Amino acid sequence: MVNVTQALKDRKSTRAFLNKAVAPELINRILTNASHAPSGTNTQPWQVAVVSGDSKRKLQEKLVDAFNGGQPEEMDYHYYPLEWTEPFKSRRRACGLQMYSALNIPRADREKQRQQWQANYTAFEAPVALYFFMDPIMKTGSFMDYGMFLQSLMLSAVEQGLATCPQAALGQYPDIVKSELGYDSELILVCGMALGYEDTDAAVNRYRTSREPTENFTRYFC
Repeated sequence: MVNVTQALKDRKSTRAFLNKAVAPELINRILTNASHAPSGTNTQPWQVAVVSGDSKRKLQEKLVDAFNGGQPEEMDYHYYPLEWTEPFKSRRRACGLQMYSALNIPRADREKQRQQWQANYTAFEAPVALYFFMDPIMKTGSFMDYGMFLQSLMLSAVEQGLATCPQAALGQYPDIVKSELGYDSELILVCGMALGYEDTDAAVNRYRTSREPTENFTRYFC
């Protein structure tokens, strides 16, 4: 049995998956486990679409076409800063450089970088893509609730031998996703997540991003 500390350390953003289906009962189990995440006044704002098979193929084809056709990305909310400042700018750059280095993609090779980014819209060919929606009446606190739900889901996936990659990119064309899946256009598409079994031989899965030392983000008052 994986303990919480080990699950926290083992969880990572996986970007290459085996061609192996995930049993529906296993998906339901990790979603049920995640539903125990806390939420303000027990609002439980999460709504989840589990997309696989032909439905996933059709949706990702439309997302890839939008990306390749130059359709502007427009999430239902601002995920990232409109202007990057330090230390976040450097952390973001280091994260990208690690990934491209693991894939042996030179910094100057914009075409290969673009191809790697395109893989986001197929959920990195994972057998399952999860899409997360929220009612538009909910506000900032519910995004905090959603974060706890998503983390709970990912930790439960680790326990069940599954790998995940939470993806803001799957929320960049919300109109396409909501139309294709039949969700109300007024709902907020929070993000997506790739889910499946990790390809442990893939180079892109071998690197790990660093974490700041605890003393760098913590102050004690006694």
